[in-house]
Amino acid sequence: MLKLRYDGNDLIVKVYIQPRSAKNELAGYFQDALKIRLRAAPVEGEANEACRVFLAEKLGISKSRVKIVSGLTNRHKQVKISGLTDSQFKEILSREGI
Repeated sequence: MLKLRYDGNDLIVKVYIQPRSAKNELAGYFQDALKIRLRAAPVEGEANEACRVFLAEKLGISKSRVKIVSGLTNRHKQVKISGLTDSQFKEILSREGI
């Protein structure tokens, strides 16, 4: 199950990135994280930036509101999302079939 927590007013979400996939997509859950498949390669921050952009698009927010706060060189990351509640986040995931 996905674990969400708050840092002040910001939502912290655990994500698991699978780089070099056939397409960008939300792929359910892996352990206690949201699994995201990305076409980007895990070199020179490409997959990290692709993760930020992809999540921002899915959530309907600007990419400046999405920041990777840990796991920059790891598949397991923690992402800070500004100005979004956990219920809004879960509603968006459910619309995506997650």
